Amino acid sequence: MQQNYFIVVLAHSIHGRLRRVHVPYQVLYAVLGFALIGCVSVVGFVSSYARMALKVANYNELRSEAAVLRDRYQNLQKVVAETDEQLATLKLFANEVSAAYAIKESLAGPSDITAEGRLVPTFHETLGEYNSLKNTSFARFDRNTLRRFHRNVQPDIWPVAGRLMGGFGRREDPFSGMGAFHRGVDISAPTGTPVKAAADGIVVHAAYFGGYGRLVIIDHGNGTETYYAHLSKFDVVAGSEVRRGEIIGRVGSSGRSTAPHLHYEVRVGKVPVNPYRYLRNGTATVASRSDFPL
Repeated sequence: MQQNYFIVVLAHSIHGRLRRVHVPYQVLYAVLGFALIGCVSVVGFVSSYARMALKVANYNELRSEAAVLRDRYQNLQKVVAETDEQLATLKLFANEVSAAYAIKESLAGPSDITAEGRLVPTFHETLGEYNSLKNTSFARFDRNTLRRFHRNVQPDIWPVAGRLMGGFGRREDPFSGMGAFHRGVDISAPTGTPVKAAADGIVVHAAYFGGYGRLVIIDHGNGTETYYAHLSKFDVVAGSEVRRGEIIGRVGSSGRSTAPHLHYEVRVGKVPVNPYRYLRNGTATVASRSDFPL
């Protein structure tokens, strides 16, 4: 008779008694099946853990590389900002030299039409260049004389009545969303609001200039200059003398701007400084810093 089970004989080590245990084939096969499934599960778990550990290592490496690239980008952004600053200074100097030697009266104008026009100026254009040279030369010759009558040379008044919306220093650029250095302060005011000179001085620039839009620059002597940007209208011309509190333009949104406001800078030796140390003795409404226009 065929047996459908295994017989396991157990012997007691002390009493010597024997005991037979019948193990059916089905139970043995089931145990072997569960053991095989357990081995496969363990192997799968180990392989999954190894893949996860490898992904974590790759992720940490990518994070490190991203941090390095972010630092490089910030350094490059700083270099670009310094280069733009130098380029702006050179352009202003070229504009001033051109006007002084009557090469041309202004560097402003769209790039698609500046290369067009007559090669030989007309009589009226020549006469206009002569008058520009004469006026500019007189203003340069008499500039030191005019400074003798300047008493209020510290830019210590608010150039416009409005709300202080953007501070000096590091901030988030509203266009790119990246960190940027703000060279001045932003004072929000309606379009057309009068902008006043912060101190006595001489207007050295009153023209459209890149991201600044319509820009007025006043030289107060001893290397101190004030910038008034994003204007909608000029009330002065280059070479004119202004007194503290005199209207030089109107608030606007020209150039790289998101809303009508005045971008105001104070520079000493061509280097931007915090205007607030000059303005803190004045009065103005300080707005929340949740939305600073450029």
